[in-house]
Amino acid sequence: MANHWEEVQKKLDSIREKQLFRETKLYQGIDFCSNDYMGLATNSRMMDFFQSKKGIYPFGSTASRLVRGNTHKMDQFESEFASFVEGEAALLVSTGFTANFGLLDSIASPDCFVFTDRLNHASILDGIRISSAQKKYYNHLDLNHLRTLLEKANLDDPGHKKKRIVVTETLFSMDGDSPDLKILLKLKNEFGFVLVLDEAHAFGIYGPSGKGLVFRDLTLSEIFSIDYRVYTLGKSLGLEGGIIVTKKIGRDHLVNVMRSFIFSTAPLPIISELASFALSLLGSMDKERDELLSLANELKKSLKQNEFSITESTSHIVPLLLETEKEALYYANHLQTIGLDVRAIRPPTVSTPRLRISLNAKLKLSDIQVLVKELIRVREKWNSL
Repeated sequence: MANHWEEVQKKLDSIREKQLFRETKLYQGIDFCSNDYMGLATNSRMMDFFQSKKGIYPFGSTASRLVRGNTHKMDQFESEFASFVEGEAALLVSTGFTANFGLLDSIASPDCFVFTDRLNHASILDGIRISSAQKKYYNHLDLNHLRTLLEKANLDDPGHKKKRIVVTETLFSMDGDSPDLKILLKLKNEFGFVLVLDEAHAFGIYGPSGKGLVFRDLTLSEIFSIDYRVYTLGKSLGLEGGIIVTKKIGRDHLVNVMRSFIFSTAPLPIISELASFALSLLGSMDKERDELLSLANELKKSLKQNEFSITESTSHIVPLLLETEKEALYYANHLQTIGLDVRAIRPPTVSTPRLRISLNAKLKLSDIQVLVKELIRVREKWNSL
């Protein structure tokens, strides 16, 4: 009989040998790696608001939202958030992962096609997998390839008996790039699929009041035609949780069938109170958004001038591509030892090892300049090995 712990040890040895071993690390130094894009996780007004509210709420929600875990403030925040992003209804869940995973599992089934960008987040891919739907990968951002797959589906299923679902992130967190949402909406009108857009990394930064990329790129009528939009509280709002925006009937459906909602303990009661306050701050942070995107442009320009290889990022997420896992770890470890918190991202999360540099509203131009200077220095050290 196989020994379980021997199997585990062999697997860990293999992971270490490939320079893919991971471990939890404490954060320290200047933040170039978190998803706290607008700095609200440590915002002084948020901190003061938390102090004024922390004695009002219990420590935990005590149960799922369908048992005893629901609160008036959760219902209120859902309405506020739906209104903020011009949605009909919203459903608050414990995490962004739960939102994507549970949503896809709830609306997909073995007798439907789900078309997914090849680089979609694990929460999306796992939701499709658990639903047993017929998964169709299209090449990253390649909507011509998506069209080809949709046309083939029509040939294979001419009666349109099988539901079609298309799901994509609006901003990809490991590459910093985005699909053409206008073309995607044209395809939706032509082929009649259910559309799911994940705005996790775009919300708070793009569009009027930070409402997201759909508000930057689409008309209101086009936005209204999107079936499901997924957001997270754990990035630009600086908290934790996920929220799905859809039609009222869509919310009712999820409340009744979404297993990751039904069988999960509700979010902490105070989260909804904090999220409402964070949302009120977010809408007035246009100056911070402009400065953040200006810093991102400066960083990309400087990296290119110094002949670093980066992705075709159009955002505040700037991945610096490296040749090997060992090189990525070398860069990250050097930067961390001098107080620049940059993390190495390696397979299987991404196909090409990289430093994922994610910028936030707390950073200054001088921070960017120091980062580039140190990247040049560590490259010289690496090349001299």
